[in-house]
Amino acid sequence: MDLTLTKTRIRAGIWEGLLTVGTERALPPEIEVRHLELPLDGVTVALAEGMKKTWAVRVPIPADLLSDGVQTFLIHARPGGEKLTSFTIITGAALEEDIRAEVDLLRAELDMLKRAFRRHCLETAV
Repeated sequence: MDLTLTKTRIRAGIWEGLLTVGTERALPPEIEVRHLELPLDGVTVALAEGMKKTWAVRVPIPADLLSDGVQTFLIHARPGGEKLTSFTIITGAALEEDIRAEVDLLRAELDMLKRAFRRHCLETAV
């Protein structure tokens, strides 16, 4: 199948994208969204308004699937299981700690570069 799925946004707990198909069709392409190998319910594929060969995809993200850490959702074409795309949601305190550690590391590296640059300027100024 000639399918291309492009994310447009996540809003109000719903992932949205546009699915472009190679040929015009009357019936929407079948897709399946999985999280931890379990299929999600409520996925809709409807013809995008004013666009040929393009379908609007909406994936409701169940709140009970969100917890600390990284949650990955895989979107596949059916039949055949061709992977179209995926999206990831990162939540929780672990993320905050990771970001703080990364910022601290970047600050330390920047301080090291500033010292090396100043030393270089002093040595080459003569």
